[in-house]
Amino acid sequence: MELNNKQFSKKALEDFHLIDEATVKNDESAYAELMKRYRKPVYHMILKMVRNVDDAEDLTIEAFAKAFKNLHKFKKDYTFSTWLFRIATNNSIDFIRKKKLETLSLDTSFKDDNGDSVTIDVKDSNLDPQEEAIKSQKIALIRMFVTKLPPKYQKLVRLRYFQEYSYDEIAKELDAPLGTVKAQLHRARELMYDLVKGKEQHI
Repeated sequence: MELNNKQFSKKALEDFHLIDEATVKNDESAYAELMKRYRKPVYHMILKMVRNVDDAEDLTIEAFAKAFKNLHKFKKDYTFSTWLFRIATNNSIDFIRKKKLETLSLDTSFKDDNGDSVTIDVKDSNLDPQEEAIKSQKIALIRMFVTKLPPKYQKLVRLRYFQEYSYDEIAKELDAPLGTVKAQLHRARELMYDLVKGKEQHI
């Protein structure tokens, strides 16, 4: 795919190469590298919007699942980071509307790889509004790694993401303190991200 005449940063060009590797060659390591590059900034942006650590972690997983599902549609007119942040923002706004959460601001402006200020359009314009599609994408992403987790984490992840239990419901199901459930789910997500980054030896 040819690029337009816009000057892109070195990182943006590296992202374009990774996208080609992922979409053309179905290279899982390319997907992993893209997630490694952008997981933290996406998470921190979402956290500012929803103001809840657990929800932000769930929405981060959803954002990457949705982006990877639609990666073949990505056009190199803008940086990958701009496109990814737009997906994450729209998905989070949709979540906020559904949960009727009160937030002080939906200011999601950030600087892209070229240092240009980008403000996300907060209109309801999700790339793929079908909730079932988003759900299946998220589950597919998690299924890739959940079987490699220690057994106690596998059960937590399956209850949370496959059976869609709330944190309270998981605590009752496992007869465990709510704080323990949240802490272990957080650890399970971190382990899955480590798997994505090819650090299986750390588990």
